[in-house]
Amino acid sequence: VQLVESGGGLVQAGGSLRLSCAASGIFFSDRTMGWYRQAPGKARELVADITSGGSTKYADSVKGRFTISRDNAKKTVNLQMNSLKLEDTAVYYCNAARSSKWPRDYWGQGTQVTVSS
Repeated sequence: VQLVESGGGLVQAGGSLRLSCAASGIFFSDRTMGWYRQAPGKARELVADITSGGSTKYADSVKGRFTISRDNAKKTVNLQMNSLKLEDTAVYYCNAARSSKWPRDYWGQGTQVTVSS
């Protein structure tokens, strides 16, 4: 199983970035996929996730600014991040969630997003 993130980088406050995660080795279309982030000294937190049926959930801090999407044919999940704020700086991780059907979750290696003033 591999989850490979891309698209991180340095951006000024108010700018945009698009993160992508390419999955292999899992039954992608059957999985809830998510993006988490972890800032220095803080716990990892859910940013957004999307179910196999396309239902989405967002952290309150990113609602209206971030959009999660998935392409089951390409086995990718994307996170469009607009109006970025300094507090969005973190390492962002892709996740394939566990469920009653799939008892193990998987994580990518993470991609750094740095928002500067």
